[in-house]
Amino acid sequence: MTDPDPLERRGRRGPIRYLAGRRLRLREGLTLRAMVPNAITATALCCGLTGVRFAMDGIWPLAAGAIVLAGVLDGIDGRVARMLKAQSRFGAELDSLADSIAFGVSPALLMFLWSLNELPRFGWLIALALAVCCALRLARFNAQIDLEDQPHKSAGYMTGVPAPAGAGLAMLPLYLWMETGIEELRHYTVVAPWILLIAFLMISNVATFSWSSLRLRKNIRLEALALFALTAASLLTMPWITLTAICVVYLTLIPFGIRSYSKVRRQRASQQG
Repeated sequence: MTDPDPLERRGRRGPIRYLAGRRLRLREGLTLRAMVPNAITATALCCGLTGVRFAMDGIWPLAAGAIVLAGVLDGIDGRVARMLKAQSRFGAELDSLADSIAFGVSPALLMFLWSLNELPRFGWLIALALAVCCALRLARFNAQIDLEDQPHKSAGYMTGVPAPAGAGLAMLPLYLWMETGIEELRHYTVVAPWILLIAFLMISNVATFSWSSLRLRKNIRLEALALFALTAASLLTMPWITLTAICVVYLTLIPFGIRSYSKVRRQRASQQG
């Protein structure tokens, strides 16, 4: 007795009916609209890993630039997903895994190859601290994503320094070294404490500003757009000075974020009381 056609095995459906049902399921499960933000996330992951490849070859400007580009793409994918209404659990998990590699593993390896490998025994542990703290931060975020009681998030703030910002801040000594050529900036006595500070800020409970917590007055929105355009142009013409300035501004905003959230918390306590 001959074996029946594989297309006719399931539920005794004919081949045409089976193929039609399969096409329908493919259309429902994988749309082009849903692929766009996930493709951007995967590209960010590739950029982060490419930064490691350049670091292994000692091409430090391209190594840092690849990780910075990954941060730019990471800031885009979520907004594209919301704009296209293509949010999904798969996209959220992919974004978290990509962030752990692009902003935890990649900058840790970069800073180790650039400086920390000169520190006997402890250099690798300090590089690991950056990668581990990034993973812990992302794990905390995923564990709390469905919780209703999130004081920072409900007020529009973030808990600790986000992973892309942490990766950018961790490379600040590298930016300064490439701009100035001062070899002391590459020494592990400067880099190691800095990496540990950034790793701590990533897993801390410090309230930091998010995009939703920043409010611009209507009378300065055009000025803000002009500043954004000039910053983008500066990244192309003088990248290391611009990245250094961005890091300094971000670090300066952290105390203001703590103060602003404390004010919001007091207002909430007075309303509940």
